[in-house]
Amino acid sequence: MLWINFLHLYQPVNTDAYFIKEATELSYARIIRAIEEHPNLKFTLNITGALILRWGELGYKDLLVRLNNLKEKGQVELTGTAAYHPLLPLIPKEEVARQIKENEEILKKHFGENFHPKGFFLPEMAYGPKVAKIIKKLGYEWIILDEIANGGKLGETDFNKVYEDKNSGLKIIFRSRPLSESYVPETLNKIMAKEKDNNLVITATDAELYGLRHNDPTAEFEKILKNPNLGTKTISEFIDEHKETEKIKPVAGSWISTEEELKNNEPYLLWSDKKNKIQKNIWELANLPYKTTAKYKKDINAYWARWHLVRGLASCTFWWASGKDFSHIFGPLSWNPDEIERGINELIRAVRTLDDASTKKTKIKSEKLYLKIKQLIWKKHWTYYWKKT
Repeated sequence: MLWINFLHLYQPVNTDAYFIKEATELSYARIIRAIEEHPNLKFTLNITGALILRWGELGYKDLLVRLNNLKEKGQVELTGTAAYHPLLPLIPKEEVARQIKENEEILKKHFGENFHPKGFFLPEMAYGPKVAKIIKKLGYEWIILDEIANGGKLGETDFNKVYEDKNSGLKIIFRSRPLSESYVPETLNKIMAKEKDNNLVITATDAELYGLRHNDPTAEFEKILKNPNLGTKTISEFIDEHKETEKIKPVAGSWISTEEELKNNEPYLLWSDKKNKIQKNIWELANLPYKTTAKYKKDINAYWARWHLVRGLASCTFWWASGKDFSHIFGPLSWNPDEIERGINELIRAVRTLDDASTKKTKIKSEKLYLKIKQLIWKKHWTYYWKKT
């Protein structure tokens, strides 16, 4: 079996140190150690600039050194992304490019001044045609998408092919959603116990699956890596072996989009639901500091205003307000008032930080909207809570 495995390593840059340490020690360090212990193992990883910055603060610089060694050996392929994990199709194109470039600078600092990845990971695998063109223009060659982006339906993708985006010219491979939404090592062990031929499996998951979200008491991950019938390649190696591509027009959506959502033209419903009053107001709030910081670039506090802004724009701010149950894919209920507040606090601070007196009207408008959102959050939370008790 040939296993093309993509792992996404991300923690919000403003999250508590405890959560980063927990994910690092239970999942990220485990993955890095496994690759080191198996010289023939090859994975493609996306490590966001946000996580790299926090690793530096929390004493995990050794992991970056070890990752660089694995990169030099050809065992690890790193991709580009947006530094602070915003949902790229929902933010201004100027911000898309800026966050991609900032991520590149963070990668260069740790992996070499001339380092530029071939591949790119769209946060939440959220594809949009305008974003794809920006990615291509910035020098990237390929992206990985969920299989639903191939025509808007699940179960109809030939994973042995490499595709090409007619819109941008980017090459594409697709992940298998059913396999990726399982505990992958356990599923692969079961498949390989039954089948001995050269099947191809392409999976893409959050790296936290390997320890944090699933504790794997029978060490299925380590077991699959010892199987002599398992082969692995990086995504770039797989793409380079396929000179012919099939040109397609990917459908806008994410790695959690459903067929019904795409049919209803709601490709990013989890983060921007018109019926979700909290999300709708958060996007309105986010627009105010974005426009204001762009207008007052020479403000004495412009650097710090943006520092807060990018943290508030992270997809988590909106994800935690969606209220969806992800227990079927080893995730939590995506409802957490404290995490939503963490995001909106950054957005309001971006406005508050600006020094220019002419921002007063915007500040007042933002404060009113901020208080409205907080009221909506806690009203929903306690209404829901009392119904459950």
